[in-house]
Amino acid sequence: MSDESPLGALEGVRIVDLTQMLAGPFCTQLLADQGAEIIKVEPLDGDHTRIVGPYHDDDKLRAFGGYFASVNRNKRSIAIDLKRPEGRDLVMRLCDGADAVVENYRGGVMDRLGLGYEALHERYPKLVYATIRGFGDWRIGRSPYTDWPAYDVVAQAFGGVMAITGPDKTTPMKVGPGIGDLMPATMCAFGIVSAIFRAHKTGRGQFVDVGMVDAILSLCERIVHQHAYTGGVPTPEGNHHPLLCPFGMFPAKDGFITIAAHADAHWPILCRLIGKPELGTDPRLATVQDRRAHQDEIIAVVSAFTGQHTKKELLAHFGGQVPFAPVNDVRDVFSDPHFVARDMIVPVSHPGLDHETRVAGVAIKMTETPGRVRHRAPLLGEHTDLYLGSIGCTPVEIARLRADKIVV
Repeated sequence: MSDESPLGALEGVRIVDLTQMLAGPFCTQLLADQGAEIIKVEPLDGDHTRIVGPYHDDDKLRAFGGYFASVNRNKRSIAIDLKRPEGRDLVMRLCDGADAVVENYRGGVMDRLGLGYEALHERYPKLVYATIRGFGDWRIGRSPYTDWPAYDVVAQAFGGVMAITGPDKTTPMKVGPGIGDLMPATMCAFGIVSAIFRAHKTGRGQFVDVGMVDAILSLCERIVHQHAYTGGVPTPEGNHHPLLCPFGMFPAKDGFITIAAHADAHWPILCRLIGKPELGTDPRLATVQDRRAHQDEIIAVVSAFTGQHTKKELLAHFGGQVPFAPVNDVRDVFSDPHFVARDMIVPVSHPGLDHETRVAGVAIKMTETPGRVRHRAPLLGEHTDLYLGSIGCTPVEIARLRADKIVV
């Protein structure tokens, strides 16, 4: 890891990052991975995820754990007390020359501090101001729940994804990854880049508003058209698809695999591979709709074959012929040659460790300006002196600010 060029497609873009927890930091990390300069402004006790863990057994320092390390790489940290007028003035000055500010506080918090959209827009008209809130911001559309707090599980429940996820039709279930945070984060990153592109053309910034529950609903676009077109209310479908078959999870001797051979091109191939070629020409199963109507029969036949073999055997048998995957746990992911070839398990240094650890890599690949993990997540206030110096503070002033506990 290093800061050597090329830095990425967003080289030269500066973001003042006032976010904490998962949604905001993941958003700004996506930008950082593509070369944006992220100035992470933390409270004096740091982003609250610094103390969440998990900690490596060999970590002698415990400055932060895996949670913080995973979503704050490629950033710089400055710690400022926003409750103090001098601290707020420092943030205002940091915004001079920045392309965007991102925050995920409860609505109204930044306004009360004098750092809301209107105040910053008046002083820096080209600045983009982005927010991620549970139910969006009142400036765009005032929800009756605008002031309610929200986390991942709230967004998943409210936005509709839990109601179509689960082992049976009556048991909703939370999705494993924190998609209630990660999906709005990804959409906000796209919105920020779009707004910066526009600002560079027009000289005028704008307000970017992403509601967590809105992002989840957009992820669940299928339930909207299912209800609008049929009047139906989609329910959990277990590990199979409500419209396509075979499309889902099947047993193996040592776990589970997935097959998506619903298409006319793949269905007869699957039938041959499971030793039932006659099903590929069965007129009862001729179309996508026919196969869905006979879902229970098809699942039983495919399961009878897959259950006799290991995941590795099934990978060799089905792989490359029909859409197939073993259900990998993280040990499988670490050992699979795909993720090595794609640079998706990346070594990273960690304060307090005398060896490297690993974080997830950058999924957006580019030929000319590749995004990458350039450096570890920062220590709290690791770059305070650097950025205060960049806005004209002298060493004496910085020492006073630190002594007065305005910065760390």
